[in-house]
Amino acid sequence: MTTHSRGVSASIDPVKLDRLAEVAIKVGLQLQPGQDLVVTSSIAALPLTRRIVEHAYKAGAGLVTPIFNDDEMTLARYRFGADASFDRAAGWLYEGMAKAFANNAARLAVRGEDPSLLSAQDPAKVARANKANSMAYQPALEKITGFDINWNIVAYPDLAWARQVFPGDADDVAVAKLADAIFAASRVDVDDPIGNWTAHNAALRGRTEWLNGHNFHALHFTGPGTDLTVGLADGHEWMGGASTAKNGITCNPNIPTEEVFTTPHARRVEGHVSSTKPLSYQGTLIDEISVRFEEGRIVEAKASKGEDVLKKVLDTDEGARRLGEVALVPHSSPISASGLLFFNTLFDENAACHIALGQCYSKCFVNGASLSQDEIAQRGGNKSFIHIDWMIGSDKIDIDGVHKGGARVPVMRKGEWA
Repeated sequence: MTTHSRGVSASIDPVKLDRLAEVAIKVGLQLQPGQDLVVTSSIAALPLTRRIVEHAYKAGAGLVTPIFNDDEMTLARYRFGADASFDRAAGWLYEGMAKAFANNAARLAVRGEDPSLLSAQDPAKVARANKANSMAYQPALEKITGFDINWNIVAYPDLAWARQVFPGDADDVAVAKLADAIFAASRVDVDDPIGNWTAHNAALRGRTEWLNGHNFHALHFTGPGTDLTVGLADGHEWMGGASTAKNGITCNPNIPTEEVFTTPHARRVEGHVSSTKPLSYQGTLIDEISVRFEEGRIVEAKASKGEDVLKKVLDTDEGARRLGEVALVPHSSPISASGLLFFNTLFDENAACHIALGQCYSKCFVNGASLSQDEIAQRGGNKSFIHIDWMIGSDKIDIDGVHKGGARVPVMRKGEWA
């Protein structure tokens, strides 16, 4: 595959790649002059990460610290690592990241790894490593899910990922197609990406204001394989698009984003639900998930593929079988309309309504910034070492908002806003 200077594949438009880096800093983070930045990235995404660092310093960043991972190095652990190593994680690194966030460093993750990297590895080792990592990451994750700081995730069209999304194409064609799909979804294929994001954020804000005005007690999802009532946390607040972190900076945590989301009540979810897209989790593909909830807890779980990994995930901790997020996305979203399965939650969750197992966002409460962990729990907020989104929306799903007295209001019909 031919490459431009600075290691960018000739299949990737360098102008749009640079725009994506600029949007990550100016829209995704709204990085402030003098603010430090912690960047995590795969080595494969280096061409984008270099541009992000450049735009960060142009925006006046204090100190930018990049932390890299690499697919081949990850696989080396599974091939040659001592068994005991799978119960360990680099806690010292995550403690350092948590300390940086406590000192108001911003956080940016550049995604672009092989979605099925670990699919051929021992699922027990994968589960043990995931659990150790989730536990070690908790101090840093709490700063992110608590929205203490401005943070953002963007994606890069890595070759291994492109091969999975476009399996029938030559490598350079697959990378070009994935790059174009990422640029379109991230709204950088237009002349004024920053203006486009301003308009998009305003539209999402209109949706959250309508939902917050109704203050529903629950949402009722119905469709093929699904009859699910998701109680909403007491004092929940809907968010979407740009929002303001506790440090006062307004950011767009996910690029792309099409969702509005809030916190479910961890003890008030009843019924059954089926996934509408595969979930790519830590290198394992989990497909055709179907679960049943009683009093907020998953009591039955099945999947046609990756079921062993799913069940180990559900046993991570007490909160892993309960919900931490519910999100609404119209079926006609640009990512859904692309017809692509990205095998990447950042994109696939923006193609369909979804729920997340595990940790809730304390930000999704009225005055969430001032609530203690105990108060969040009392209102129905869930606590867990994990936060895993999976898709339950399609053009066959209806959603009603249910008021406390039982009155119902159509929210979505056949996957579109009612």
